[in-house]
Amino acid sequence: MMTYHCTIEKEGDEYIAQFPDMTNVVTCGFSQDEVLAMAKEALDGCLEADISQGNKIPPPAFTEGYPITVASHIALSLQLRELRGEQSQSAIAQRLGLSYQAYQRLENPRKANPTVKTLERIARVYGRELNISI
Repeated sequence: MMTYHCTIEKEGDEYIAQFPDMTNVVTCGFSQDEVLAMAKEALDGCLEADISQGNKIPPPAFTEGYPITVASHIALSLQLRELRGEQSQSAIAQRLGLSYQAYQRLENPRKANPTVKTLERIARVYGRELNISI
């Protein structure tokens, strides 16, 4: 589970949420509950867009304020990028027995929809164990 924290300030009738780790994510709402819901939507949307465009994503470091959990499909894409490190997507695809395009989709949260078997193969390639929790 990946979590970024946001700060909330009241300005007039509105609440403003900002993420110190993701300075390009700012949103507002008319109640604290509304701004927290908007903050999750804004964070997930921005992360999804940034990942899809190949932008570098800062890891969560700020731990004060309100925790916002990143959607699982987005967190998976970020984790795959981190695990791959400096290796090419082609090299990992070859190790997995996938086409380059199939692996590329796995790192794109807008296109990824891996099966559990695919996730198990990925875990084996990286010498990891797959843990799923609901």
